[in-house]
Amino acid sequence: MAYGFDPELAPFLQYLPGMTLEDIDAARAAMGRLIAMAPEVDASGVEMDERSVPGPAGSGPVRVRVYRPTATAPEGSWPAVLYIHGGGFVMGSVEAEHGGCVRICADVGAVVVSVDYRLAPEHPYPAGAEDCYSVLSWLHSEAGALSLDTSRVAVAGSSAGGGLAAAVALMARDRGGPALCFQYLGIPELDDRLSSPSMTAFTDTPVWNRPNAEWSWQYYLGPLAGSGPQHRGEVPIYAAPARAADLSGLPPAYVSTMEYDPLRDEGIDYATRLMRAGVSTELHCFPGTWHGSSMIVTAGVSRRSARETAEVLAKALKPVPVPE
Repeated sequence: MAYGFDPELAPFLQYLPGMTLEDIDAARAAMGRLIAMAPEVDASGVEMDERSVPGPAGSGPVRVRVYRPTATAPEGSWPAVLYIHGGGFVMGSVEAEHGGCVRICADVGAVVVSVDYRLAPEHPYPAGAEDCYSVLSWLHSEAGALSLDTSRVAVAGSSAGGGLAAAVALMARDRGGPALCFQYLGIPELDDRLSSPSMTAFTDTPVWNRPNAEWSWQYYLGPLAGSGPQHRGEVPIYAAPARAADLSGLPPAYVSTMEYDPLRDEGIDYATRLMRAGVSTELHCFPGTWHGSSMIVTAGVSRRSARETAEVLAKALKPVPVPE
């Protein structure tokens, strides 16, 4: 298909590595090359350390990277962002999200906990989702040591990380906590049914396309995928949040989508369903973009997206005034 890409983005298409998830090792290597294209980020004012935190029952610890402002916490405590990386459930790492986490920490003034969850196909659902939920529980339990305000904890992620962020919000609602005040769902991967108009149409878009989406869900769902002899029944809502019939009672949300992204319509649909369920939700579709084009940080649309991310999170994490 011919696509109307933003003229500031289009020249970079020739430098993007080809990537198909059919060969998972080659795809991981290609994503590594893509990440290597990202510019260095100024980390002044941010301190960072890595930790191993308790994972789900019956599994090992989860690696996290914690970003903290070097300044003194205003009023004695920081808000927090549980950040979940993308990569189609099969790729990605805390290293891949380092620049974005530094910027959130510095621009928003928040502690950011980036999760290195287990990846499919080696660890299919529910491993990744449960890892992320366990880190949310740890974050709340360590609030005193981290100087956190537990009333101001958001979950955020992009692509598969956006889908996992939506899953964590559903899990926290259904399990009675830990509390979340906001969910940031960037270009989220939410629906294994692959039936939206954008998913049907965009079979050859850069970075992400329908064939990659098919492989992604097959790897992530494992025995739950498809309808063959190994199929074990209905896909849970914590694997594919778009399947949730009831979206009420969830924290306020921001959902971003990209115009030429097969995930576009499932993000739009999830946002509008959140609104209908009474959840305060902001939705933005950035024109002329493709999945992951925000890595080209020199483009105006990418700068606008980055500013909006910081502004949205900063507003969501502001202290709630105490009535006199």
